[in-house]
Amino acid sequence: MLENTVLDPQRMPRHVAIIMDGNGRWAKQRNLPRIMGHKAGSESVKDIVKAARKLNLEVLTLYAFSTENWKRPSIEVQGLMTLLKTYLKGELQNLLDNNIALRCIGEIKKLPSDVQKILTKVIQETGLKTEKKPGMILNLALSYGSRPEIVRAARMMAEKCVSGQFEPEDFSEKLFASHLYTAGLPDPDLLIRTGGEARLSNFLLWQLSYAELYITETMWPDFRSERFTEAIMDYQSRERRFGQTGEQLQAE
Repeated sequence: MLENTVLDPQRMPRHVAIIMDGNGRWAKQRNLPRIMGHKAGSESVKDIVKAARKLNLEVLTLYAFSTENWKRPSIEVQGLMTLLKTYLKGELQNLLDNNIALRCIGEIKKLPSDVQKILTKVIQETGLKTEKKPGMILNLALSYGSRPEIVRAARMMAEKCVSGQFEPEDFSEKLFASHLYTAGLPDPDLLIRTGGEARLSNFLLWQLSYAELYITETMWPDFRSERFTEAIMDYQSRERRFGQTGEQLQAE
């Protein structure tokens, strides 16, 4: 990993989100089954979580399994669920030792019961350990889709409106955001997508409104801490204007 001194600690992103793409293509290039690409990708997850914690990020969100991924061949889905269980069991102690709280966003009830069980266990145990102040939040997007998330939030708000908890004129961006899975978390400052594809793939559509985008040709199994540091260096080279001009920012 590059030395941390090359990064400006005053300009670190609070929240980094990653679309971990390219596992299947990585395996195909090596004439391996797709699941071997996912297995190699799980090693990248471990490395990037470690790097993010070392860099003192507040939140790291990983797009691990989308609502659309359920359409993949059943043998691949089963393999992914097995890898997820293996990761959760194997990394629990590391999460505890490094003061990392695990959280999850998505339609968790659609996951197999055995996966739900270990996921709940890790969330609870890391939550108890980091109750006062987690060193970092690791946010896994599982059975996640941003459009279903937005529909869910709108439905919840409509139900509360009908029940008299608030009026339509009370609706605001802040109120809407409080009904999303990510309520209480800062929006991502940086989105990294590996594998070279340039699309959001139904990931955090509301939350990524002002995120900086970093797309790399590197496949996820090859994306390790050095590449992660390079992405943050690129982020720090940008001027974040949020709709203002550069002159306005300099005048503040």
